[in-house]
Amino acid sequence: MNIGKNCGHHGNVSRRHFLLGTAGAAGFHLLGAHADAETIAARQVTLKRSARACIFINLAGAPSHLDTFAPKDGPWNPPDIDLRQHPGGIVLSRTLFPKLSQIAGDLCVLRSVQSWEAAHERGQFYLQTAHPSNPAFAQETPHIGAVVSRELGDASKPLPPFLAFYSDGMQGQAFLGGRMAPMKPTPNRAGIVDLEHNFYGTASQSRFNQKFGLLEALDSPLRRQPYDESMANYAAYYGQARSMMYNPAIATVFQYGADDEGRYGNTNIGRSLILARNAVRAKNGAVFIHTMMGGWDMHQQMFDTTYPSNIYLLGNQLDRAVGALVEDLKASGDFNSTMIVLMGEFGRTPGNLNTRGGRDHYKSAMCALLLGGGVRGAQAIGEQDGTGSNIVTPGWQADRPIFMEDITATIYSALGVDWTKSIVDTPSGRKFEYVPYGIDGTYVPVNEVFA
Repeated sequence: MNIGKNCGHHGNVSRRHFLLGTAGAAGFHLLGAHADAETIAARQVTLKRSARACIFINLAGAPSHLDTFAPKDGPWNPPDIDLRQHPGGIVLSRTLFPKLSQIAGDLCVLRSVQSWEAAHERGQFYLQTAHPSNPAFAQETPHIGAVVSRELGDASKPLPPFLAFYSDGMQGQAFLGGRMAPMKPTPNRAGIVDLEHNFYGTASQSRFNQKFGLLEALDSPLRRQPYDESMANYAAYYGQARSMMYNPAIATVFQYGADDEGRYGNTNIGRSLILARNAVRAKNGAVFIHTMMGGWDMHQQMFDTTYPSNIYLLGNQLDRAVGALVEDLKASGDFNSTMIVLMGEFGRTPGNLNTRGGRDHYKSAMCALLLGGGVRGAQAIGEQDGTGSNIVTPGWQADRPIFMEDITATIYSALGVDWTKSIVDTPSGRKFEYVPYGIDGTYVPVNEVFA
């Protein structure tokens, strides 16, 4: 999983190629399926249902909590960092986050977060699934977005419910089946070129429809009685792909102009959030949108502006893209129904910088930023000590550190997904819990987040 530079990871077309070309462009990953798995819930819970969609911004490589969303005065700060106090106890650097500083009234900062992990691959697996990394169960541990797809996917809508951008190497749908897999197109202004094939000019769409009808007729016996679950996945997937082709409402989701690209920063995070905005506005099926922004693994020279991956550069890129996203979602009326989450896989060493001018891996304290989708802004939940070493005040109902299990339960509750559910007939027979120990109340939503 490529998450950070410093750790070193750092012509004529047959009918089948015609459709599979679209499949490749869309970026579905079709693994073993178990889409009809039995789901149970053990207890009655109240769901917030405050959001229609979630945009999860994965700050891969793990940003320093002490230098992003939980800063403190100290000798480690450069002279130009310009920390400002905002209502609700929020503190932000106006230098790194000028746009977020302007919308501090919309922000909820979780400052009492801990991770169970301090290694990138394990931490990312945990961040994406809310489950510990266990190779024996990796194919039975789906991404949060795949669980949301299973619960909230609408087969009548053309766009898959789970989108992912710049997220190669991420955990996918595991055993849940191809329909729950993330669609992973690469953002570019022209959009997904394989959504139309105009080899025959104005007759292209009708020719396509004829060939697709023939394909369905020839494959009908296999569709009715597939040899295995993978073949059943393909049958379902062909229909999903067909609904996206020659569909202007889908094509425009993945297209954007130079003005938007410039306003969002002309960066990977900017381009991905343009598409996230488009998908949320379109309301044609997308529910969970995941994007990775790498480079946060700052073991050295984090405040050196001549160094390729420095916090000034990444902070400003993130700030510009998220600021533009919030502005546009507010303008379209979608901000209050879209939960936006920003966080990495763990924190970084507290207090003074290391001898290389950076910070190393640290799991005892970190932070997360939430806004939109029913989140009450202008508040900081929890408090860390003066060097960012330890959590001194949890600040929420459970009176303990917040873990990814709790944040996942919070996202599920906002979207209307029962976090206490389990799938009891996985391929191995092991029960898969949406949130581990959510059934017995060990992990719960951070309801203080909500308005």
